[in-house]
Amino acid sequence: MAKERIFLSAPHMSGKELSYIEKVFESNYIAPLGEYVDKFEASIKEYTGAKNALAVSNGTAALHLALRILGVNEGDDVLASTFTFIGSVNAILYQRANPVFLDSDRASWNLSPELLNKYLLECEKKPKALIVTHLYGMSADIEKIADICRVHGVYLIEDAAESLGATYKGRHTGTFGDFGIYSFNGNKILTTSGGGMLVSDNEAYIKKALFYATQAKEPFIHYEHKEYGYNYRMSNVLAAIGVAQMEVIEERVAKKREIFSWYEELLSEIEEIDFMPELPHSRGNRWLTALTFQKTDPLDVMQALESINVESRPLWKPMHMQELFKGARSYLDGTSEALYKKGLCLASSTTMSRDDVVAICDTIKNALVE
Repeated sequence: MAKERIFLSAPHMSGKELSYIEKVFESNYIAPLGEYVDKFEASIKEYTGAKNALAVSNGTAALHLALRILGVNEGDDVLASTFTFIGSVNAILYQRANPVFLDSDRASWNLSPELLNKYLLECEKKPKALIVTHLYGMSADIEKIADICRVHGVYLIEDAAESLGATYKGRHTGTFGDFGIYSFNGNKILTTSGGGMLVSDNEAYIKKALFYATQAKEPFIHYEHKEYGYNYRMSNVLAAIGVAQMEVIEERVAKKREIFSWYEELLSEIEEIDFMPELPHSRGNRWLTALTFQKTDPLDVMQALESINVESRPLWKPMHMQELFKGARSYLDGTSEALYKKGLCLASSTTMSRDDVVAICDTIKNALVE
């Protein structure tokens, strides 16, 4: 048994978080405004190259704001990756729109540009927007996807919740579409315990998002409202954590990639194992090391890892397979279902050592079907 549990992706503090939080308490700006909210937004802009950023309560709130600002309303179709976490698509339901799920390709495990283009050429009703997920921190074929959306007049929202630090041709995920969103949940590569960021090169979009995120208050000395809004802003306390985390983001990406390289080195000779691929000209952040087994049941591997106190988890169950979306339209070729049935996410916490990975790999090898 491992002395301490090894988690899938545990929070990893830089060491400066408490000192920044103390400064917040000294200022008494605890609520959703203050110096560190501004600093956190500025650090995201500087790092990703996004022109505008808005710190919000979580990634789902960021997606919700994006959909509303782009005019997605009841009855509209919104395309989305089927191979993703439900947080990527819940906001579609908030707007009473219709999710239409698209399958992945084998080259990236992310949304297939070919299926996207085929759907848009064949569909009777043009969708309003596409939410594309950069799965497990690995970039989708985003340049091609963005081009297809432009040709067909479809808004593009990038769900980069898992992919802060990932790039395609040197450009950060989250900056190719009309909007991008990041998540700072407790298990992400950068955490504020909970929180999100909405980014866009369109300044008017972000100003409108700020308006909606602060209860849609009109510019009067009293509280005047012509539209409904939300309480979606991030607190100054959480932003202080984010500022400290951003100071080590490249170290975290490097460590995630190193952990993946250890797994790859120790397991790549096993014929039945295939790792999640990385597209040419891209750099994933390898948030989670993900792989598939050709013969072995991933649940058997999970059970073996649990016996040494190591967390692992199946790949995301595709959205079109969820009871919530029974009857939703989907455009599929079987890729995501096959990956789900054969896939597993391995422990990828940036606090892990090579010895931890060696022990995990030895356990996996012992669990494999002869």
